[in-house]
Amino acid sequence: MLIPLSLDNLLTLFSLALVASITPGPNNAMLAASAANFGVRRSIPHVLGVALGYAFMVLMIGLFLGEIFQRSSVLREALRWAAAGLLLYVSWKIATAQSVGSAGEVTKPFSFLQAAGFQWLNPKGWAMGTAITAQFVITGAALQSSVLIAVIFVVVILASSGCWLLLGRTIGGFLQASNNLVWFNRGMALTILVCLVLLFFER
Repeated sequence: MLIPLSLDNLLTLFSLALVASITPGPNNAMLAASAANFGVRRSIPHVLGVALGYAFMVLMIGLFLGEIFQRSSVLREALRWAAAGLLLYVSWKIATAQSVGSAGEVTKPFSFLQAAGFQWLNPKGWAMGTAITAQFVITGAALQSSVLIAVIFVVVILASSGCWLLLGRTIGGFLQASNNLVWFNRGMALTILVCLVLLFFER
């Protein structure tokens, strides 16, 4: 069976993936900041790292890791604190950026591997991946359904990430004037911190 899910389930899965991907969060805040500071072209590896990294993680959850993650409170807490440390570091680097190329700031966008690796440290990403695979992975067709879920996430994340890149690029010219870029970066850093707070309150 090439498509193991019904049309209704596919539409539901697509809707969940879209809502999870396009709403504000650390990934999207970092993408908007990257496009504003470095441009769309230099931010493409970041986008691909998010899309393919998260899709691969969902595939692995669907095939192997979901039950382990659900049962291990130690693993959940380790991911939570590792993500907190990384998000604090990223938000600080973005908040202290003054202008492109200035000392002490982020001097280059995330690489593909950095963005892909971050997906594995995002507890909300694990929670969403576990919930979705538990709902949509079919026992008799685990590989096919897991691959289908991963492909849908790639498509949806590429589209939603593109929207956030365009947002960053659209306001990029305005941000180059005066201290606008400084305040934009601080706003994006604050968005990441808010997500971090929610990370610890939503259990």
